[in-house]
This record gives sequence, C-alpha cells and structure tokens, in this order.
Amino acid sequence: MVVGELTQEADLLVIGGGPGGYVAACAAADAGIPTTLVDAADALGGVCLREGCIPSKALLHVAKIIEEAAAVGKFGVSFAKPRIDVDKLRGWKSGVIRKLSTGVKGLLAGRNVEYLRGQARFESSSLMHIEGESTARIKFRHCIVATGSVAKALPESLVPRELCWDAADALELREVPNRLLVIGGGYIGLELGQVYASLGSEVTVIEVLDQILTGVDPDLVKPLQAKLNKQMKAILTSATLKAVRREGEATSVTYVLNGETHTEQFDRILVSVGRKPNSDGLGLENTKVNIDQRGFIQVDPQRRTADKRIYAIGDVAGNPMLAHKAMREAKVAAEAIAGKPAIFDPACIPAVVYTDPEVAWCGITETDAAAKGLDVTISRFQWGASGRAVSMGRPDGLTKMIFDNKTRRLLGVGVVGVHAGDLISEGVIAMEMAAVAEDLATAIHPHPATSETFGETAEAAFGKAIHGMH
Repeated sequence: MVVGELTQEADLLVIGGGPGGYVAACAAADAGIPTTLVDAADALGGVCLREGCIPSKALLHVAKIIEEAAAVGKFGVSFAKPRIDVDKLRGWKSGVIRKLSTGVKGLLAGRNVEYLRGQARFESSSLMHIEGESTARIKFRHCIVATGSVAKALPESLVPRELCWDAADALELREVPNRLLVIGGGYIGLELGQVYASLGSEVTVIEVLDQILTGVDPDLVKPLQAKLNKQMKAILTSATLKAVRREGEATSVTYVLNGETHTEQFDRILVSVGRKPNSDGLGLENTKVNIDQRGFIQVDPQRRTADKRIYAIGDVAGNPMLAHKAMREAKVAAEAIAGKPAIFDPACIPAVVYTDPEVAWCGITETDAAAKGLDVTISRFQWGASGRAVSMGRPDGLTKMIFDNKTRRLLGVGVVGVHAGDLISEGVIAMEMAAVAEDLATAIHPHPATSETFGETAEAAFGKAIHGMH
C-alpha cells in the first residue's frame, strides 16, 4: 500500500473510543449512519474505563468492604484483620476492565461500526490521516471528536515527573506505599487517597485552597472530612508546595502551612490537580474548528463546531468533565447528524464523589445561590433522623434542597452519605420534570430507605417534616 493513498470513506468518523465516542458511534449506527470509530489505545472504553471511573470504583468498593468489616465491630461482629494480596487485587481490577472493554467492542461490532486502531490527525475539514493502521487516510462527511482529557501535571521544576504518580499510575496498584502524599484535594485525589488509606498507606493530602472539594457546599463536605480525618494522617488545606526532591529511597517534600515551612518524607507522591482537554496534536489547525484559551473545542447546542462537518463532545468540548455528560452529548450529536431536532440542554448535570461517604449534587449549589443573590429556601434533613441510616450505623449523612421562594420549584439538590451517587438521580429527574416542593413532599417513598430523606427534606421546606428537628 502506498502511504497517502485514499483508501476509505466514511459517512461518520468518530475519533475516540471512550464513553462519548463509542456511544456516539452506536447511536449513529442505530440511526442508519455508516460509522467508523478510531481509537489509539489498546483497549476500548477511554480513560474512564481503562484508568479512571471504572478501576477507581472497583478499588473503592474493596476499600469500603475493608472499612465496613472494621466498623461492624461496634455491633458485636468481629473479623480478623484483612490480608491484602495486592497481585490478586490488581488482577481482579484488570479483569473488570477487560470484561467491560470487551463489552464495548461487542456493542460496536453488533452495530457494524468499523473499528480502527490508530492515532488520528486532521489533514483538512474532510480528510483524516490515521497513523498505525493500514488505512492511511479516511475521507469523511461528518466527524465527531471525542478525544477526552489528560491529567494536568505540575511544573517539572517543582515536581519532577519521575518522582510522582498520576491517577493512572496509582490505579495500576503496583504497590501499597507506607507513606503516600496526595497533592490535590479534588475528587480524584480523595478517592484514590481513601483507597490507599484503606489498603494500609499512611496518607497525607495537600490542598492549596482552603477547602477540599472546592465548589461543593461546606455542609456536604463536612461529614466526608470527618471520615477522612480518621482514615488519613493529615489533610492540609491552604498549603503551598515549595519543593520536591529525591533523598535516598524516599522523596522529600517541602511545603508552607500557616506561614511556616515544613519538610516531610514520603515513599510515593500522587499528583491529582485536575485534567485538561486532549485537543493538542489532532491537526485541528487544518480545519475551521475554534479552540478557546483552555484548549476546549467550541461547540453549539448541537455540539457542532465552527467547521460544520465536525462535532465535538465530552471532556474535549468543555466542563464538566464527566462521562455521563459525554454520553448525553454523544446522542445529541448523532441525532443532529441524522437530521433530527436535538440540542444539549439539560436541566442539570449530576456530579458524584465516590468516597465513603459519597457526595453528590445537581443543579445550583447553596454557594452559587448566595453569590447570585437568589431568593431561595434552603431545606436540610440530617440522616440521624433516618431509620435506614441509623440501622446501618451510618447516620453521617445529609440531604439538602434549594427551592425558589416564588415558584417553589426545585433548583438544586445535595446529598452526602451512603450511596449518595444513586440517590441523586431522584433529584435529577425532579429537576428535569420541573418539580416543585409539593411534588417531592407528597410522593410516597419506601420505608425504611435513605431515599425517604428526599420527601422529608421537601416537607422541611414548609417547616413540617415529621421526623425533622424543629
């Protein structure tokens, strides 16, 4: 084959096999559009499946079991101290990834989506070069860019790359270090920090801002912070990293806290300071696509770029960088390409921190409402009054709702507690259906269940929750 030979054409070319990419390809195929998907990785599913959402939740599940086994001691049930086989645990985690990745490949094959492995780069608004596959070029009618994001790194002068892990390194589970430093108090750092704390590491978290989980309401963070304070050696907020250097077998870290300089040694350092869109190296300069200063591809409500042939979805197309947001955008883009009237206009996008306890929210936060000067009622229900939460020994939860005072419409929901990530879906549906406080208060919730706290919280907005404190 001659390099550069025009070997193939595609009605729709999808770049990226993550949650956005494979869902877009499947949705387009279901709409009757011949589709080709290109991904450079050795397994489909994207960062989420290979080195993000799925492996982290698999390990968090194990961590939760370890913690629960210890916690039931106060109920009169005792277990021996867990013996952790890191190799077997790593193998189980890898098996979960393989199974789900194989499932994604099956979804594509079942819809006759052509899958090519290779690195894609635009040569023009209608021509893509594929590096690593026998097909040198693909001419396309439409393209969806779903290349995701990559972990941000700290400057090499501050933290040399060879001295630190990123999230993907931590999820490989090569070892359980005695002393682990997590730089960054966001959801990824806290989730992985809690995993390693449960596996036996002495964990310290350094966060430059004054609160972990910046942007989350403080009352939702408080129960999680209390749990982490027991599990970890220290959580240092308003701390500034100054230097990282190798000292023998350990790594020496210098930071400033409350005006004082401290130096400590750690066996491993995990850098978790956010992610950035993966828009570099795609050849987008050869198209009419616009990229903002942060590297996000600019799109309209149908996820179409300034280049009318090209769409973008998921992390590369803007915040929030969440897999479920990418999946919804994928369906919108596929429908738009199929000529259907579709736009991306959700009432809210839920977010979940899968620590223990979990923290979840959707819609406007109390902090945002105050900053915008909105006339709202904030209603809270402490889980200490939930029969289900108390019976599980987990009263460390809170459900809160934000209602517009004029219309009583639900504007936002926040939950911290066991399975908060599952419970938040009720809030999402309520907001999508434009529910008012009475709708939630009068809906019959099962008893005993933590979902009852949704009805109780709505009742509390009227000052008459039966189980609430007055």
